[in-house]
Amino acid sequence: MTVKPDWLRVKAPQWERVGNVKEILRDLALNTVCEEASCPNIGECFKAGTATFLIMGPACTRACPYCDIDFEKKPLPLDPTEPARVAEAVRRMKLNHVVITSVNRDDLPDGGALQFVRCIEAVRTISPHTTIEVLIPDLCGHWEALELILQAQPEVLNHNTETVRSLYRRVRPQGNYQRTMELLQRSRQMAPWIYTKSGIMAGLGETDEEVRQVMRDLRAVDCDILTIGQYLQPSQKHLKVDEFITPEQFAAWKAFGEELGFLQVVSSPLTRSSYHAEEVRGLMERYARRRDEGTKGQGEK
Repeated sequence: MTVKPDWLRVKAPQWERVGNVKEILRDLALNTVCEEASCPNIGECFKAGTATFLIMGPACTRACPYCDIDFEKKPLPLDPTEPARVAEAVRRMKLNHVVITSVNRDDLPDGGALQFVRCIEAVRTISPHTTIEVLIPDLCGHWEALELILQAQPEVLNHNTETVRSLYRRVRPQGNYQRTMELLQRSRQMAPWIYTKSGIMAGLGETDEEVRQVMRDLRAVDCDILTIGQYLQPSQKHLKVDEFITPEQFAAWKAFGEELGFLQVVSSPLTRSSYHAEEVRGLMERYARRRDEGTKGQGEK
């Protein structure tokens, strides 16, 4: 694999710093995307006492060539105890903000929407002051399933775009660029008080203008929050890195995103979709106003 530049080098996590989080996860038999997707920020996040929970896994029904999550194993039946175990982990880790994501479960009629709902409800019950972000798959365009998740009232609905339109067939062959945009647009229409969020990877062969066009497309569907990070090849069998994007270019994209009107842009080589996700709590006051206004608007219909 191509040698990483200095700005992508991170120290290996030390057990004494991350051990407590690992022990909680093992005790509760929970998966995290931090581990399953070989995230480079695992040391920093585990040291800070946070993690992104990966539900309904670890086996995925899609084989995206950039992703390190296992797709060769057969997906297991949903575990009815999983939501309670996620909620207990949130309580033990004393999380102010939790991110819950999942593998793709195209084998399920609702894509796993109901399991997301159960996790949201379980966290609300045991840790009512924790804000909740769900990072969901595209649900194969099952919009009733999307509405089910939104009705559970997560503070943030995240769905990653992953790459530019021209690279979708190569990078995300079972995905659809327009469906991703439609999911985010419908989320805003169904629940305008819930923040929408998306993220893309850079360094797969896209141009600067293509990245900027994705950003314009996301703002056209009123997406609130954007993350941009460097793609890193998990192994020799995955897509190769085409280019290591400089920190200066990430800074330029951040500035452009802010000009477009995103409420928050997190753009750096090591950024991942849930990296520093807890910072979204700073937007919660505005969220409360949007929620109240949205609820009032629905009641007047």
